[in-house]
Amino acid sequence: MSPLEDIENLAQLQGLRVAICHYWLVTWRGGEKVLASMLKLFPNADIYTLFYSPSVCGPHLVGHQVYSSVLDRPGVRQYYQKLFPLYPMGIKSLVLQKDYDLLISSESGPAKGIANPKKVPHLCYIHTPMRYCWVDRQSYLERVPKRLRGLADREFERLKKWDLKTASAPDRYVANSQNVAERVRRFYHREASVCCPPIALDLFEGPLGWNPEGFYLSFGALTPYKNIDLLVEQFTRSGESLKIIGDGPERPRLEALAGPNIQFLGSLETSQLAQEIAGAKALLFPGDEDFGMIPLEVMARGIPVIALGKGGALETVVENKARPESSSGVFFAQPTLDDLSQALAQFEAQKHRFDPDWIRAHARNFGEDRFLTCFGNEVTSLLNR
Repeated sequence: MSPLEDIENLAQLQGLRVAICHYWLVTWRGGEKVLASMLKLFPNADIYTLFYSPSVCGPHLVGHQVYSSVLDRPGVRQYYQKLFPLYPMGIKSLVLQKDYDLLISSESGPAKGIANPKKVPHLCYIHTPMRYCWVDRQSYLERVPKRLRGLADREFERLKKWDLKTASAPDRYVANSQNVAERVRRFYHREASVCCPPIALDLFEGPLGWNPEGFYLSFGALTPYKNIDLLVEQFTRSGESLKIIGDGPERPRLEALAGPNIQFLGSLETSQLAQEIAGAKALLFPGDEDFGMIPLEVMARGIPVIALGKGGALETVVENKARPESSSGVFFAQPTLDDLSQALAQFEAQKHRFDPDWIRAHARNFGEDRFLTCFGNEVTSLLNR
């Protein structure tokens, strides 16, 4: 079944002239998967972004015109995360090239600040207010050389003030989770409805691939707030097998800390990724995430999740201590070795009671068709207001 089949106003949506401003296009992760789903609703949309890597993202954006900012230069693009003081200048350099019916900002950076002189209806799909300004600044500052931390902190504060000034630009906010909707309310003093990100429907097809006697798995970008160092310390001590899928700036430091029982697999092709997931006993998810698509992508294959009981995981992972067969995982309260160890022990004691079919059925509630219907309705409501 096509994820578009249940959208009553599909022809109207697909006929719109749409501009989508996505923060940057240099990796293909969760935010970009959401963008790809949006493009199914708006197949003729133009895309605006701070940085664009054609080799990484181009194959996913065939048929779409991509406009990048003045900051997007060879030899500079690779440092995109360190150029945050220049983001306002970069977003100001983006000029809408055509007359549009709808402007969508896909936001976890400064995308919502794109100029809109013709007052095109503007919907902001917000993955999170900028973490390095609002919720996680300290962990980013800890990775900055000490002599530069004061300067970096002042630049984060300056960017935060600019971000707040642009909070009134969208006509409507749609958040990826209740967690992020609460941040929008707290930081921007705006209300946001919720459309959870899309989980690809093909993940729910085929046999379930759970191995309760397999290895533990970590999967995602290796960045500071993901707390992967907690896993490395725990498993280096215990000697249990752990496989870590993903790349990022934290990888060299984490590899230096890890024991021989921990494998870093980097980024994997889809077929290899599916093979590794099928051999796992559980996914470990130790970060305080905005939403977190990866737990659901793994649960779609019937595999339980051991997650930090904060943030988006509280909206996707179900824990029922009395009836693990009606659970999709186990929580630990704080990102500490003691709490993680207790959760691992609880999981090991109950692991054979988890039901892969129940876990997959739960994850199916977040399928791409649900997102497309929800988001399409939000766009229609905005345009018809």
